[in-house]
Amino acid sequence: MPKGAEVGYGSTFRAARESRIATLAIGYADGLLRSAGGKISVVHPAFPQIALPCVGRISMDSMAIDITDLPTAGLAENTLFEIIGPHRPLDDVAASLSTIGYEVLTSLGARHFRLYHEDRS
Repeated sequence: MPKGAEVGYGSTFRAARESRIATLAIGYADGLLRSAGGKISVVHPAFPQIALPCVGRISMDSMAIDITDLPTAGLAENTLFEIIGPHRPLDDVAASLSTIGYEVLTSLGARHFRLYHEDRS
């Protein structure tokens, strides 16, 4: 998107530079707190060192993230991003929303892909 273009209800994000924006299929109807807009970031598992900020407001069924700094290699439709996980700890996500992890987890609905693993350390 060109510099100056806007994203989100009420145009709450304005691109300071030419940007690439991706839309993720998660929103407040899924229990992602509306207050997360502009506060959280996600990662691509292949590039966990690059925080991809949520831009604009969280919509009912989607959120926008700025992927400008992400290499284009490996990006395709249906790419999975990590919102909470090994590279985005629950407590870090909760802290960015001024809440606790339990509130974040209990807000999430049934439409999410979940992968559970047992820590046997």
